[in-house]
Amino acid sequence: MSDGRLAFRGGRGTTRGEPGDAPLDLSPGRDGLLYVPDSAEPGAPVMVFFHGAGGSGRRELRAIVAAADRYGVVVVLPDSRGPTWDVIVAGGFADDPPFIDRALARAAERCDADFGRLAAGGVSDGASYALSIGLTNGDVFGAVVAFSPGFLAPGELVGRPPVFISHGTEDPILPIDACSRQIVTLLGAAEYPVTYREFAGGHTVPPAIADEGLAWWLATM
Repeated sequence: MSDGRLAFRGGRGTTRGEPGDAPLDLSPGRDGLLYVPDSAEPGAPVMVFFHGAGGSGRRELRAIVAAADRYGVVVVLPDSRGPTWDVIVAGGFADDPPFIDRALARAAERCDADFGRLAAGGVSDGASYALSIGLTNGDVFGAVVAFSPGFLAPGELVGRPPVFISHGTEDPILPIDACSRQIVTLLGAAEYPVTYREFAGGHTVPPAIADEGLAWWLATM
């Protein structure tokens, strides 16, 4: 098992990569994706975005691609080592944090972006993972953006990064009462700055919510 701490530390990528999406090329099978929008300026901010259960980085890019394009955000989308993230399948941090370190290092080799302006984001199980690893690495991630999370399971808390959470009031998969409403209460009790948005809908990320989440993060810098 792992304590969930990442070895990667920010810095500026120096290579002006081609816009678009490309595999990370770190692993056969489950790998991940780097997305550099046409709108990204040199030194662009970076979000690590975690997919939902049974998904992949490529599948989940669609949730935030329009917002990333609008705000010029580089997105790193690692695939979990299993069908979902280790805190769920292994009961704690295990193989995923080292792979995230590798994904960030590879992304920094490929694009001119500012990895000191780094956020953790995700949807569903990926949102739960963004909260878990983000609060464990609050000195690495400047903010956490969690769309429809189910829980949080951090290791030792480091820092107090601000948190954005959204959830659909009619979510049949991760019901809002048992999930985000409880998470927000817990974070508030721990004195994390939390911005919370409920919307009429199910287990999804409406475009306006994705846009608000990324705009909120960029405004916190």
